[in-house]
Amino acid sequence: MNRLSNVFQFIIGFILGVLLLVGGVAAVGFVFFSRLAAPPEKPVFTEEKESPNPVAQQKESPQPESVNSEQQQAKETPTPTPSPEEKKPESTEEKEKLPTGAYKAKVNWSSGLSLRAEPSKESERIGGVDYNTELIILEKSSDGNWEKVRVVGSEKEGWIKAGNVQKLGE
Repeated sequence: MNRLSNVFQFIIGFILGVLLLVGGVAAVGFVFFSRLAAPPEKPVFTEEKESPNPVAQQKESPQPESVNSEQQQAKETPTPTPSPEEKKPESTEEKEKLPTGAYKAKVNWSSGLSLRAEPSKESERIGGVDYNTELIILEKSSDGNWEKVRVVGSEKEGWIKAGNVQKLGE
């Protein structure tokens, strides 16, 4: 009877040990593979970072005690404000006007697009546009593989690979 009890204990211990080993391996595998499945963070390039607000920067960081004379003159010199006659606010119609042959579109490539200086993969990267960003398509390259675009609401222009935008209905 004692001998049967020892065999029974050995079998149960062996089964529990195998179950613990399999469970541990499964947990480690799950953690490892779930991290591989997550997309990496989108890189932010220096030319895409917005300039910080100088007023906010002054509040955050204390002023150095020695101030350059040029900096002090720049602070003391007021910036001229244009008179009401000089201010010519653009009407919404003027803002909405598109060049001949141009049309509005949205980026439909989920990870965004690279904005290039010339219509070539080897060309310098001058920025990027995010998914769902509204663009104005200005022209197409002679081979039709690239589109010259302007980002709506900014003066940023460049070339993107054709076929990664969806034309917006007027």
